[in-house]
Amino acid sequence: MSLYMLPLAIGPWQIALIVLAVLLLFGGKKIPELMRGLGSGIKEFKDASKEEEETKEDKKE
Repeated sequence: MSLYMLPLAIGPWQIALIVLAVLLLFGGKKIPELMRGLGSGIKEFKDASKEEEETKEDKKE
């Protein structure tokens, strides 16, 4: 199996093990805070990419 196919090789059991490991490492109370931070980071990334596209469009005109 090539290295590029590796992300496609994750099955439901592997996902369950990853979720269990995250629960054990961070605990149930810390996970909502982590997800909130992840969500805000994704939102900021989307906003920055939209802003970058707008500036590229303004430069073309």
